[in-house]
Amino acid sequence: MSAKDKFHDIVRLALEKDRWNITNDPLYIDFGQVQMRIDLGAEKLLAAEKEGEKIAVEIKSFLNPSAITDFHLALGQFLNYRTALREKEPERHLYLAVDLETYNDFFTLPFIQLQIQEFQLKLVIYDTETEEIVRWIS
Repeated sequence: MSAKDKFHDIVRLALEKDRWNITNDPLYIDFGQVQMRIDLGAEKLLAAEKEGEKIAVEIKSFLNPSAITDFHLALGQFLNYRTALREKEPERHLYLAVDLETYNDFFTLPFIQLQIQEFQLKLVIYDTETEEIVRWIS
């Protein structure tokens, strides 16, 4: 089993503050004899008469000296997880969680923005200091 990301607990708390109910920590997906572990599964009730929105969140810290290397790993995981979720839990939307500083310093670069558009990455941006979600990008 892989270790929790450095910011796992911060993202969990930030989601809870944003009124998400954490349903899975982690969310296990088995598909085609491949077992995957997405960091968090969560659900948010939209209204009493409506079905709740479901998400999965993969958390990345980007702590290595090379942010592009971390991005390669994050993108690969995201694409694999999204494929598995589409087959196993199609109602659940996958988000990549990155901290505000990483988003501002790296994810705003033109090449990374192009990749976000190309691969239709959904992002949740969180502040490590306030432990709150600051932006959702779908």
